[in-house]
Order: sequence, then structure tokens, then C-alpha cells
Amino acid sequence: MAWNNSFFLVIIIGIIGMIVQAKLRSVFSKYSQVLFPGGLTGKDVAEKMLHDNGIYDVKVTSTPGHLTDHYNPATKTVNLSEDVYNSSSVAAAAVAAHECGHAVQHAQAYAPLKLRSALVPFVQFSSMWSTWVVIIGILTINTFPVLFWIGIGMIAIAALFSIVTLPVEYNASSRAMAWLTSSYTLRGEQAKQAKEALSWAARTYLVAALSAIATLIYYLGFARNRD
Repeated sequence: MAWNNSFFLVIIIGIIGMIVQAKLRSVFSKYSQVLFPGGLTGKDVAEKMLHDNGIYDVKVTSTPGHLTDHYNPATKTVNLSEDVYNSSSVAAAAVAAHECGHAVQHAQAYAPLKLRSALVPFVQFSSMWSTWVVIIGILTINTFPVLFWIGIGMIAIAALFSIVTLPVEYNASSRAMAWLTSSYTLRGEQAKQAKEALSWAARTYLVAALSAIATLIYYLGFARNRD
């Protein structure tokens, strides 16, 4: 019964995830139309936040795609999607500042970011092979059960990565909002709009973490059900 319940939990969290993603796209689309008086583009906002934090060795670049924005600690680059890099909107300012929040974390050796970076190679390998390992493990569970448990371990690594990601993302948004308001880049209603956009973005990571945990519980329940 517990195993069946965990299956439904995975489905429910998946549905919630789609709702949150849809809301995020809607909010960002809405605030991408709201321009702020300063006229700074996402690139300008990013460079200003970096410099205000004494960071001059991080480059701001444009990357293809929509909501593909990210900070790469290996290359020390803040990579902004084209519609953020060139836009003077509230949404662009929020996203640019958030990614710079990661650069500030890196410069200050923020522990959760260091842990997440260390997990990246393992997660990349796990995300590529865990499903296949688990499927083969299920098919051979009576003859070679260790393979199934290896797959479970790979899923557990992905779940750990999702959990570690939460403080990294929430802290980056907190740093972004603190700078956006203290520097007067955004004020009043625009600051509230930026906060709303970042809050919905953060919720996608929360749902991802819950989904990863639910998936792990599901497969652990499957193993227990086999005993």
C-alpha cells in the first residue's frame, strides 16, 4: 500500500511541477513587458552588481534559448539568455541579479555552492544512466539485485543534488533582491514584481527537490515490496 501511495505522490508532484512551470512562464512573460526608468539591460544590471560586489574577473555573456540563464563557476561567466541580456525589463533585471548572486556566492566560497559544484560530475553521470540501470536492475532483481541498488544509489545522488540546490538558489535570489533594492536599481512596485518573479523561479527548484525525493521513496518502496 505504501508503495502505491508513493507512486501517486510522484504523479501529484509532477502535476504540481507543471503548474508551477506554467505560472513561472506567465509571470516572466508579464514582467518582461514592464520596463524600468533606468533603461539598464540585463547585461548592464549584471555588470553593475558584479562591480558593486568587487568582482571584476567574471564575464557577462549572451547564451541562446529562453530561461537558459546560469552562472558557470568553472569559466567564471554569467550567461544570460538573449531576451534577458538585451532587455531593459523588470524580469531581465531580476534574472541577471539572481545569476550574479551565484557569482557572489562563488567569490565568497559559499559552502552549499561548493558542495553542489562538487556533485555536478556525479549527477551528470547519474542522470544519463540511472533510469537504464534501475530498469535492468528490476529485470534482474532476482539474479543480480546489486545492480538495482546501484541504480537506487544513483537516484539518491540526484535527490541529494536537488536538496543542496535549494539553499543555493534561495540565497542567490535573496542576494539579488538585497542588491536590487539597496542600489535603487528597482524601487517600489518594480521591486515587488522582481521578488514575485524570483519567488516563482525558486518554487520550481522546490518542486524538483520534492519530485526527486518522491522518486527515491518510490523505488525504495518497490524494493521493500519485493522482500
